[in-house]
Amino acid sequence: MTPISSLLRTPLPILAALLAVSPAPARSPVAPQAYPRGMVSAADPRAAEAGAEMLRAGGSATDAGIATMLALTVVEPQSSGIGGGGFYVETGPGGTVETIDGRETAPAAATPQWFTRDGKVMSFPDAVPGGTSVGVPGNIALAAKAHKANGRLPWARLFTPAIKLARQGFVVTPRLYAMLKGSAATGAFVGDGRKLFYGADSEPLPVGTRITNPALAATMTAIATQGSKWFYSGQNRKAFVATVTTAARNPAPMTDGDVGGYRAKDREPVCGYYRQYRICGMGPPSSGAITVFATLKQLERFDLTALGKDSPVAWHLIAESMRLAYADRARYSGDADFVRVPVAGMTDPDYLRQRSALISPDRSMATVTAGVPRGAEALTLADPAPADEHGTSHFVAIDRRGNAVSYTSTIESPFGSGLMTGGYFLNNELTDFDMNPIYDGVPANNRVEGGKRPRSSMSPSLVFGPDGKLRLAVGAAGGATIPAQVIRAVIGVIDWKLSAQEAVALPVLFAPGTETIYVEKGSSLEAMIPALQALGHASVIPHALPLKANAIEVVDGHLMGAADPRSEGKAISE
Repeated sequence: MTPISSLLRTPLPILAALLAVSPAPARSPVAPQAYPRGMVSAADPRAAEAGAEMLRAGGSATDAGIATMLALTVVEPQSSGIGGGGFYVETGPGGTVETIDGRETAPAAATPQWFTRDGKVMSFPDAVPGGTSVGVPGNIALAAKAHKANGRLPWARLFTPAIKLARQGFVVTPRLYAMLKGSAATGAFVGDGRKLFYGADSEPLPVGTRITNPALAATMTAIATQGSKWFYSGQNRKAFVATVTTAARNPAPMTDGDVGGYRAKDREPVCGYYRQYRICGMGPPSSGAITVFATLKQLERFDLTALGKDSPVAWHLIAESMRLAYADRARYSGDADFVRVPVAGMTDPDYLRQRSALISPDRSMATVTAGVPRGAEALTLADPAPADEHGTSHFVAIDRRGNAVSYTSTIESPFGSGLMTGGYFLNNELTDFDMNPIYDGVPANNRVEGGKRPRSSMSPSLVFGPDGKLRLAVGAAGGATIPAQVIRAVIGVIDWKLSAQEAVALPVLFAPGTETIYVEKGSSLEAMIPALQALGHASVIPHALPLKANAIEVVDGHLMGAADPRSEGKAISE
């Protein structure tokens, strides 16, 4: 392996020789795939086991994904569940891809000034607790839509593991305890949530405590037996609306019509080729697939394999490409039902080659601005920051018949808004909007509007090999760092020839379009800070980034699971 010091001294003409351009392969029919056994990878082994149980019963990857999401509602309440929303990316054995948008929506009464009080924009900590941050949840509608299209088992069967966990109890893990401890002083926990997870001394219940959630068991039983419409009507709808409108902090207008009118939506996937591998993910309101693909495509002319994972030049190139992609993300992304998002222009190979030409192997760009892709409108948004966000979970399910699901679910911050009804936490997803509706004098694409879905960083992804067959299903949790985590994993597998497990264990660099880049604190990247500074990155900050990725890869016709070693995650075969 070439020493780091040598690479830093390599002249530009020699570094330029490390460029490689890979044309997209011609499309051809793909032979159906099948595997000896299916697999689920999730952030909690109890949820992964719930999904694997569906596979053993003959269920599809979709059945397994839904059962995993439901179980996570019980055992990982800080991160995701039926009180939030998600994105679902699915492929069949022939390589077709479909995506479903279950992102939360703002109440009809919401305006761009939704987070303004007394003429001032609320701070994020003040905006999260209570009703103002709550959007109409989409996960149950998403699950019902996906099940109708791709399910094999009866709808009620998918709820069995989650109901059992809620009724018979689940044990507090170190990660859940840490989240409870960190959230104790925020004031977000009120009512049922505090009674469920905290003792009389106001301290979180200790690790190892068995908790039962009979209210959630009853809610899930009702959805299982009466169908998804129950969640958006009747008793649950009234309870949800009352919880939001009468919240002790930040009560907000929400109506029966807001909840009852929610619909999950089919969306066009965002796909493109990177080094002959087809990368597919979720389009708007997610910015994930656009950002992931743009970053990768801009790197395509560089031979990252030759540089290797221990090269500061490689990570410099990743940072530079990410800065460009995040700048475009910040300016143009939003809910395409409300604003024009130039997806085709932002992912156009010619445009991305032009953006790539701005990247130098031996010197950082002094400043980065958004480009002007075809179809762009001159709107500006705020730049993302590495917020301490843990309210998301990603999981992957692949069945033996060759169907695969990459699904990211979220309630946004730890325990969402802190509000609870029916045994589940309500999201604080509306804080994913730009709370300040004006940025640099123009309306933000991601401003709050009634019925609108906030921009998301979630990046559930599928990667297909040069033969057209599935190679990798991957995604992550961690706010605006999610695309960076997926980018790192894809490069790890494709360019650095690592296993998926080794790839999700790689350190993460986050470059959100500004002059500052963040490297994972305590990782090998922190030791590279002097080398990155020598390449012109004046502001490189070690940061405890919120990281949690899950993946499954296909190796020689078999499934190999991967779970982030920073998490409690696990991959389980059927």
